[in-house]
Amino acid sequence: MIVEAVMTTPVISVEPSTTIAEAAKLMLAERISGLPVTTRDGMLAGMISEGDLLRRGELGTERRRSSWLEFLVGPGKLADEYVRTHGRRVEQVMSTDPVTTRRDALLEEVVTAMSRHQIKRLPVLENGKVVGIVARSDVLRALARTLPTASPATIADDEIRKAVLAELDKQSWGGRFIRVHVENGVVSLTGAILDERERQAAKVVAENVPGVQAVTDQLTWFELPAGILMG
Repeated sequence: MIVEAVMTTPVISVEPSTTIAEAAKLMLAERISGLPVTTRDGMLAGMISEGDLLRRGELGTERRRSSWLEFLVGPGKLADEYVRTHGRRVEQVMSTDPVTTRRDALLEEVVTAMSRHQIKRLPVLENGKVVGIVARSDVLRALARTLPTASPATIADDEIRKAVLAELDKQSWGGRFIRVHVENGVVSLTGAILDERERQAAKVVAENVPGVQAVTDQLTWFELPAGILMG
């Protein structure tokens, strides 16, 4: 799945000269946690988010340090923090080097970037202009569309069994000692597991196969002696 299939467009944005008050009210009204900051011709200038507004002089939440720590931090850093906690315009508070993505980027790349940088949304750029935004909520909507919502038509037990075994065979975490029996859509898992966490993973494998009505777990956990590695 690519970004263009899930991104939100048109994009709600603000200009660098927008006041902090206006940006905060817009985020609250639209129920979003961040906004792209764009110039009048649509070029990305930065991003402003809830996180940028948490430490504010008006709230008394600005960072406080002892005098010796302030000395170590230096006047330049302290001056920059003062602007961010007391500035009145978006351009004084926004992040100026936001993580971005493209229309044709894989959704996997976006999720990885969100996790690595601990961010909730990425602007989608084309020739430097913002053409969309992809947020965690967009990823969740894509997930909701792909998850099955109803039981599929009856599938033969033998086909279900083959599908469960095929998926188990793909997994590097194990499954080599698990046996599968299917009757009337009910999957029975028997055999051995070498780590107790494999039990739940094997059940999830079976539950995700179309046609499965229920899963019964009769797996036995065998703990290997320390130092023994499985090839």
